[in-house]
Amino acid sequence: MAALSRAPWACRLGLYYDLLHQNTHTADVVRFLRHVHGHLCRPLLLVCDRLSAHRSAVRQLQDEGSCWLRVEWLPGYAPELDPVESIWNQSKYGDLANCIPENILELHTTLDRLFQDYRHDPERLRSFFDAAHLTI
Repeated sequence: MAALSRAPWACRLGLYYDLLHQNTHTADVVRFLRHVHGHLCRPLLLVCDRLSAHRSAVRQLQDEGSCWLRVEWLPGYAPELDPVESIWNQSKYGDLANCIPENILELHTTLDRLFQDYRHDPERLRSFFDAAHLTI
């Protein structure tokens, strides 16, 4: 799973990600959002798709009183509005198109290296937002 962040006062972009060995579950999303919040040390405005694990994680955090989280939901079936989808598309169909890993560990290592490159490339991060036509 992945998230892009934007510091509103500096126009600085960030990339956070967690590579899982299984499908995404509510607990994974809760842990990930807590991690991002802990790293940023600020309230989050989460712009999120409607995956059931995302909805239930947000509900769980709100039920726990996590006042640091506000959510704006993307319309259903609109991946073109989600800048994180551009990250996955670029990695799958661009940078890793001819990659054939031997196993899941090699895939994770390759993705980790690729996402670290993305993380340190502000123009690429901006292009992910631009592809979704979001004003930042």
